[in-house]
Amino acid sequence: MHRHGYKGRKFGRETDQRLALTRGLMCSLIKYQTITTTLARAKEIRRGTEKLITLAKKGDLASRRLVIARLNDLETATLLVDIIAPQVKRDSGYLRIEHAGYRRGDNAEMGTISFVDEFNFEAPAEKPAAKKEEAQKKADKKPAEKSKKEDK
Repeated sequence: MHRHGYKGRKFGRETDQRLALTRGLMCSLIKYQTITTTLARAKEIRRGTEKLITLAKKGDLASRRLVIARLNDLETATLLVDIIAPQVKRDSGYLRIEHAGYRRGDNAEMGTISFVDEFNFEAPAEKPAAKKEEAQKKADKKPAEKSKKEDK
């Protein structure tokens, strides 16, 4: 049988098990920014994760809902859309895979998959429109406070 036109690896699992495996690996990668797994698994989750990051960069409600549906984890999806995606400066190639030797038990080839960029998780990145609105609200409040002080 020919191999043309088949996408993705099967990992010797049924469809639902394979989907659960890739979702779990993608969630771990987003939470911890780097994971070590077999090279085949790393190559497979890179495809899905890069598509999710590109989708999360849009930042609209429909994209957020698609990311939540594909990851099946609200906390991880929120982390990706609100904190990681706004800090990404590149158009593609968000992840790197490095060879990490061979696993001791079965000699499987291992790889470490991680983000190319470093992210700041201290404060969520604010949108420029939100900053302008806050500055305008502060400016509006100051004249009102002055007029109250003058009346007293």
